[in-house]
Amino acid sequence: MADEQVNTQFTSESQASARRKFLKFLAASPCIASLGGVAAFLADSGIDAQEPYPPAPKTSAPSDVITDPSQALDVFDFEEPAHRNVSQGHWAYMVSGVDADATLRANRDGFNHIQLVPRRLRDMSKIDMKVNLFGATYNSPIFTCPTGGQKSMHPDGELGIARAAKAHGTAQYLSTNTSTSVEEVNAAHGSPVWYQLYAPNIWEACEKLLDRVAASGCTVVGLTTDTAGGRNSETDLRLRPKDMTQCHACHQGPEGPANSERPMLANLADIKGQRMPLDWNYVDLIRKQWKGKFLLKGILTPEDTKMAIDHGIDGIHVSNHGGRATETGMSTVQTLPYIITAANNQVPVIVDGGFRRGTDVFKALAIGAKGVGIGRPTLWGLGAFGQAGVDKVLEIMQRELRLAMSTSGTLTVADIKIDYLRMPDSWRAPLAARG
Repeated sequence: MADEQVNTQFTSESQASARRKFLKFLAASPCIASLGGVAAFLADSGIDAQEPYPPAPKTSAPSDVITDPSQALDVFDFEEPAHRNVSQGHWAYMVSGVDADATLRANRDGFNHIQLVPRRLRDMSKIDMKVNLFGATYNSPIFTCPTGGQKSMHPDGELGIARAAKAHGTAQYLSTNTSTSVEEVNAAHGSPVWYQLYAPNIWEACEKLLDRVAASGCTVVGLTTDTAGGRNSETDLRLRPKDMTQCHACHQGPEGPANSERPMLANLADIKGQRMPLDWNYVDLIRKQWKGKFLLKGILTPEDTKMAIDHGIDGIHVSNHGGRATETGMSTVQTLPYIITAANNQVPVIVDGGFRRGTDVFKALAIGAKGVGIGRPTLWGLGAFGQAGVDKVLEIMQRELRLAMSTSGTLTVADIKIDYLRMPDSWRAPLAARG
């Protein structure tokens, strides 16, 4: 009886496999395409498709993995070579979300629900992507996101990203957990970077950190609001190596800590995690201490947006930490219309979360964002080829945005409006209500 069950299961699986191969054959046939595609052909033939035919996944066979940045056609091409170069523990930390990674996946899926509405026959000979963000002009609205310990991806680390960002006129957002000091990064970037702040648990330490950042020339600080309560990094725990010997050798080498160095936290005694409670009173303390532009990173609701403006915040950074904070299941691009409406042009709104294409950036700009951050693609480029990889990632993203603007009929970033998008009514409703 058991053998019969096994044989039956094997036969069923074989039939399913054969069926999938048949559908793939149909999908590739130009004849079937001329008849309206697989679904139409099956319907006309009286065949029950039973299950939808999924899009072919992007594969990375050994021969497909790029060996030089010049071979990359899109930013996804950097993911696998970075995976092969970066240590397993660091890679696990970078690719994971929280809980079941639903929010991480939602960030990418969100863009599939928004379509572009291009306009034709416009003079697109002089595309201008320049923007002014928080008092400085950049060559495009794309910026690199703050991600900690970038030397864990490649020895070039934050300096490699800074030099690539400088070459492309791009804003760089530096993490508190940087593996290179803000002074060195500013020098490599050629102008002050933005500084992302994890609030120390001791106020005096926060004061010293802000004073140092100000002395370095930085004029923009963004307070991260979404991880002080901790997070459930389940995938990270599952993927990290069971044998941590390699990690100990990296972080606790004979000459002291290597990739675990956090120079911005050096000489700050008794730092033990982030501030608790991290509340609006603490925001007010920072607002009083910090004289430059002050952003809140991790805002996801119109209510918090309005409160931020009431507390004198200069900008809203819509972010779910790349799906690494709270398992909301909602993409940042889906959240964005609510924040744009609540901000009501009183402060600029920037956004990150799942941006991989120039068309993704275009969609966020059309909704109303002033700047768009890329995190993991930057790390892919860095992990794969160091500074050269980051340079190519920025080149691709800027080129794709320029192409999206050109083919949609928008000459400047300011020309990119909501009229160039179609999206679900529930997503557009907040913007429509604003008028």
